[in-house]
Amino acid sequence: MKKIDFKSLIEILIISIKLGLTSFGGPIAHLGYFHAEYVRKRKWMDEKSYADLVALCQFLPGPASSQVGIGIGIIRGGIIGGIIAFIGFTMPSVIALIIFALVLQRLDIGDAGWIHGLKIVAVAIVAHAILGMAQKLTPDLQRKAIALAALTITLLWQTVFTQVLVIILAGFFGFLLYKKYVPDKPASFSFPVSRRFGTFCLALFFGLLVALPVLRELTSVSWIAMFDSFYRAGALVFGGGHVVLPLLEREFVPTGWLHADEFLAGYGAAQAVPGPLFTFAAYIGAVINGWQGGLLATFAIFLPAFLLIVGTLPFWDSLRHNPKIQGALIGVNAAVVGILISAFYTPIWTSSILEPVDFVFAAILFSMLAYWKRPPWMVVVTGAVGGMLIFSVY
Repeated sequence: MKKIDFKSLIEILIISIKLGLTSFGGPIAHLGYFHAEYVRKRKWMDEKSYADLVALCQFLPGPASSQVGIGIGIIRGGIIGGIIAFIGFTMPSVIALIIFALVLQRLDIGDAGWIHGLKIVAVAIVAHAILGMAQKLTPDLQRKAIALAALTITLLWQTVFTQVLVIILAGFFGFLLYKKYVPDKPASFSFPVSRRFGTFCLALFFGLLVALPVLRELTSVSWIAMFDSFYRAGALVFGGGHVVLPLLEREFVPTGWLHADEFLAGYGAAQAVPGPLFTFAAYIGAVINGWQGGLLATFAIFLPAFLLIVGTLPFWDSLRHNPKIQGALIGVNAAVVGILISAFYTPIWTSSILEPVDFVFAAILFSMLAYWKRPPWMVVVTGAVGGMLIFSVY
């Protein structure tokens, strides 16, 4: 087993905290931030390995961007590195949303100018990431066609299982088109987790999915009921954070755990903070049972994502090196580009570029990233300040 030094863990923590404080814009934008930090700047992974990891996490239920971050942390620093990467990326928004729940539930932030500026930042970040990935992953007409098909299907047929179906079909066509193709060998994940432990994590994932509802029915302990609701939400949702919100609403509003206006106040707060949208669970938990409830809800909703990524990656790395599988992965990676472009249009573009001045500002932010090579945190700050100026003038 690879020995992990303290310096590596500190590095993972610092970088993940920085991402947790600056990654606005939802899961697709988060993948752009990760790409800029881990692939372009740090070179912790090559382009193909990152695309393979993104493809796997898009296929699994749960918060894809958080699973990518956990996976990178584990590859870099073992299980402890994965936990640290998760804590660093998640805790800033968890703390902010618990504070909203306890102190600022009635704060009206929905129309703040800096929020709009951060949405425009997401446009620039995602556009930059997509261009970089497309150059590497769709170099020929066949892969461009797969990406175009993935874009078309996911944009015109928006269901929770569309992405999974597109990835399966892309893998099938990739296998047919590239079964005789010999691609560059991808870099190996230095993944210090055994298949035995991965199997245990997968068994625990399914075991809790079955056992928690049974325990909920057999007992009257409120924290078990709350843990069950959040765990199922994290385990059964495909499509990212926006999909989990209506599921959480059905779990907690009709049952009387919290009022509809409290839910809507938290929804506005969740849109305003960086990091994964799944941390909305921290707000709900804090409304129900204070900061302890917020931490319990966060642990419960992210636990399935952690178990799934730890359980699948030991097998995934060997599969992606299999020559028979590599053709399928070529198709899957091309489809991921199309899926990202689809998500770039809606909801990122449609909710952010509302006026010509927004487009001009997005072009400036993109130029800061792509041409002037400014760091993402500087682009985030510029976006927030520029958003306030645009709001005050227009």
